[in-house]
Amino acid sequence: MTDEFGKANLKIGRDTLFSILRKHGMLTLRKKYSSRTTNSLHRFRKYKNIIKDVKVTRPNQVWASDITYIRTIKGFCYLALITDMHSRKIIGYDLSNSLELKGCVRAKALYQAKDIDGLVHHSDRGIQYCSNVYTQILKRNRIDISMTEENHCYENALAEGVNGILKDEFYLDQTFTDMAHPKRATKNAIKLYNEIRLHLSLNFKTPNMVYLKTA
Repeated sequence: MTDEFGKANLKIGRDTLFSILRKHGMLTLRKKYSSRTTNSLHRFRKYKNIIKDVKVTRPNQVWASDITYIRTIKGFCYLALITDMHSRKIIGYDLSNSLELKGCVRAKALYQAKDIDGLVHHSDRGIQYCSNVYTQILKRNRIDISMTEENHCYENALAEGVNGILKDEFYLDQTFTDMAHPKRATKNAIKLYNEIRLHLSLNFKTPNMVYLKTA
């Protein structure tokens, strides 16, 4: 944030900045979540992790997919996300009131990529992603399939991180009153994440800026 502070004629060190943020309750604390969204005990084929040693250098090279839960007073609903690993842009999502496959399929269908040559779709080994319906969609579009093998939280860290940002920074961790409320909140959170939030990993650019510049 050096450039931004310079424009405001502010001189401040890292430790002082964090002390100020902590004093005013502005530091984001990660929360522990309890709902399980991954069921890898199924009969469908599980694919290898083919992105372990891959250096991601462009948009539409690797998509990371994951499902997280959103609480309502009537129970859980589930948010399926697809994120471009290079730009960190959320390029597809769907919110539904069950963990059925259709939510993941709609998340995939929401995005119409212009250049997907050599694209890899990476996910955990959940039944939604291993199902014949989902894998056939990927294969028909000539998208290679990659899945976590052992420590899925670490092997799909980007997707897990995006889930955390949406909940911790954009308040998707609250308990909503009905399905209409989280749908509006999710749409707004993803818009802010893609277009407004500056990312340290992107040299303080937004995902949209990086995606559009290099796509």
